[in-house]
Amino acid sequence: MREKVAIQGVQGSFHHLVAQEFYGENVEVQECMSFHELVRSLVSGESQEAVMAIENSIAGSILPNYALIDEHHLRIVGEHYMPINMNLMAVQGQSIENIKKVYSHPMALLQCKEFFESYPHIKLIEDADTAEVARRISQKGSVGVAALASTAAAQIFGLEILAESIHTKKSNATRFLILSMKKREPNGVKIDKASLKFELESRRGSLVSVLNILRDYNLDMTKIQSMPIIETPWKYSFFVDVIFEDYEEFQKALQILEVMTEQLKVLGTYKNSL
Repeated sequence: MREKVAIQGVQGSFHHLVAQEFYGENVEVQECMSFHELVRSLVSGESQEAVMAIENSIAGSILPNYALIDEHHLRIVGEHYMPINMNLMAVQGQSIENIKKVYSHPMALLQCKEFFESYPHIKLIEDADTAEVARRISQKGSVGVAALASTAAAQIFGLEILAESIHTKKSNATRFLILSMKKREPNGVKIDKASLKFELESRRGSLVSVLNILRDYNLDMTKIQSMPIIETPWKYSFFVDVIFEDYEEFQKALQILEVMTEQLKVLGTYKNSL
């Protein structure tokens, strides 16, 4: 039986493109219309692994996804960076002047906010997925409505691209995580990156002390993200990504961090893809 990979969205979505690049063109995907549905698919065993966006170079981190990974004890087993090319598309024979509404994922709309300032007549409406909007417009033959999606979505659903590469920053890229319910064996792959979550006592200098340990053991921090702990007002948990050359040094640092933190959790160890 072939393994299924859960993605947020449908074929032609950026999650689908990442799955094809990471697993191969013939990957079998489980389409999920929300990140909550994606997690349910993984936890239930309907899919064996999943692709989840976690941060974008323009729009920033997707904070709810950190919480989903933590709450459901998901394992990060890999990562993939993809340049994001946003295109405005609609059924054939229209122009931007004809478009009254644009539907897309909130992150996609945010990435293209500057472009639409020149078209105040267009109403921007949040939707579940970039490619699903493209599919819906195509199936209904909707006039005066457009989608923001990939060129692959335009090709799959037979839409005309009215404006190419309309994202604000042309260096637009998204980091995706590869998730599983269990740890993946290295199988000869060099493990040189880790994602950690920890909580600290509310005392002066506690975070600095942790960061000093990372430095002392040659762990290069590439990301730090704080999130409030809902049950305890004004207290935060920290999500940190580190890269390293020596896995043994990483293990030694973990032993010290376990003592220094109130709670320490290794969300995953995997290969750095940059």
